[in-house]
Amino acid sequence: MQKISVQIEGFGAVTRWLPSDLQLEFDAPVHIAAVLEQLGQQYPQAQASIQQCACAIADRLVSRQDALNTDSSLVLLSPVAGG
Repeated sequence: MQKISVQIEGFGAVTRWLPSDLQLEFDAPVHIAAVLEQLGQQYPQAQASIQQCACAIADRLVSRQDALNTDSSLVLLSPVAGG
């Protein structure tokens, strides 16, 4: 199995609970849902925020069911509210 590296970048509220430089390693392919599950296990204080985030790779929103096959940068976008 090939190992891939997933760099996690957060924006918004989720950044309060996660380190700014975060990288996880997985066997490829790995579903984004599994990446988020591992992230929640390592940082339980961030779990509620992670569940509310949208996910993106590059400039494209992605589904939690999408699989990663190569090294990737996964962006977590916290919901925003305002008026």
